[in-house]
Amino acid sequence: MLRKYQTSIGSFTRKSTFFWASVGATVGLANLWQFPYLASIHGGGLFILLYLACLLIVTLPLMVTEAVIGRHARHGIVLAMDGMVKNAGCSPFWRLAGPLSILAAFVVLSFTAVFGGIVLAYIFFGATDRFEGASAASATAVLSELVSDPGHYRQFMAWHVFFMALVVAVSARGVVKGLERSMRMIVPCTLLLMLVLFGLAAMRGSLQSGIDHVLVMRPEQVTAASIKAAFFHAFYTLGLGMGVWAIFGAYSTSHTRLKRSILAVVLMDTLFAIMAGLMMFSVAADGSSLEGERGFSLLFVSLPVALSGLPYSQVVIASVFLLVVLIVWATGLSLLEPVVGWFREWTGAPRGWSAVIVGLAVWFAGLASLFSFNLWADYRIGGATVFRWLELVAGGIVIPAVAILIATFAGWCITRRFAATILGNAPVVFRRIWFWVMRLVLPVVAAWIGLQYTLFSLGNLCDNGSAAIWCQEAPASTEAQDGAPEDSQVQEDVPPQTPEEAVLPAENGQPEPDENTPKEGDILYHSV
Repeated sequence: MLRKYQTSIGSFTRKSTFFWASVGATVGLANLWQFPYLASIHGGGLFILLYLACLLIVTLPLMVTEAVIGRHARHGIVLAMDGMVKNAGCSPFWRLAGPLSILAAFVVLSFTAVFGGIVLAYIFFGATDRFEGASAASATAVLSELVSDPGHYRQFMAWHVFFMALVVAVSARGVVKGLERSMRMIVPCTLLLMLVLFGLAAMRGSLQSGIDHVLVMRPEQVTAASIKAAFFHAFYTLGLGMGVWAIFGAYSTSHTRLKRSILAVVLMDTLFAIMAGLMMFSVAADGSSLEGERGFSLLFVSLPVALSGLPYSQVVIASVFLLVVLIVWATGLSLLEPVVGWFREWTGAPRGWSAVIVGLAVWFAGLASLFSFNLWADYRIGGATVFRWLELVAGGIVIPAVAILIATFAGWCITRRFAATILGNAPVVFRRIWFWVMRLVLPVVAAWIGLQYTLFSLGNLCDNGSAAIWCQEAPASTEAQDGAPEDSQVQEDVPPQTPEEAVLPAENGQPEPDENTPKEGDILYHSV
């Protein structure tokens, strides 16, 4: 058995695979259920420019750092940080970034797989015309029956198992035959399908409505809350803090240009989000049926209702959710990879067994989130379900902590000469910007984002009637909103703060959907 630091975890065979795999990791559900909403209420094209600025100034340096750490060590994030901390002669405290990254990837994947099961079911629902002539109430009832009805939890579990089987089946085949081949197929197919659906939306819908909501610049809508929303979206939607970039950097070929590839990935991710927004608002009548919608409410209620009025709606709805399945599948593969890589380096187990064991553990952990919507919905700790605590711990604590540890270690512990060696052939301007961002900017920004996320999440529980001790000391959310305008748009930057009112009321005498149906605030912002 190979000893520590001698474990071979695999490598890509083509330099372009890093790009395709990274696009698969970054293009997630947030591109569909969050970005269009944010752009529509925060100035359209001006918000996109703010978002790009946040990406280039803050997020991009951290992405490059994680990737080059993995590439330099040729290991996953745990052994990579372990080796770098020893080489730099720094405190072992900084090694925490590795285990925390694996923990974050594991937790986020556990409920990403639950979402994947829902999306798989919706392909079937669309193909069998469950949404023919659908209203908001009937579409919500479909979601409620699948997700929150205790009598149907076994069906929900079956879709969950199906999705995890898709992810594990690919991972078990290895880095080249499994991950590389799949990403080189899944991601281009995803982009091609998006182009087809975008073309359909442009021909059958109102493309001008999409442009008005997403691209037209509206300076009057840009506020301090817009800048906050841009920072949050840039930080939480690119797979940072979960070891994904480190493992892909370790797999990259020696002639892959990491910095150029990462920049291309960021731009592709933004372009995909823009196209998704244009497509969604184009198919809705004047965009009005999707205004103010995001999260579960947008993807699983409003969007099927909007698409049900199109010709051949069965095919269209099934195709849209096939697109979403491909997106979540690629995300699941990306999140599983750092955990499988760590497990192999820790135990020396074969690739196939490692993928199966980790996959089973992820599936089992995902049951806690799955049952939070139905069987365990009434069992709450501090006013929140197990799922809400998992998303709070991962999004508000663990991921920001990893970002702070990596940035502070890179900015203060390693020498500039060693940093230059790691970064490789980079312009002097880039090195200087990287150095000061790592040293001063990113730790402060990550700490602020994590604190805001946590405060908003806890405040949201108080708004929903929690009797937790922090609610008694600091009642409601006005202090946590940090000066944001007191209107309906104050909820844009962190989903956990959204009041649980996304489930639409019953119409035409139909029974009201179960109160445990997922709400807008029941999603992890960067999830997926």
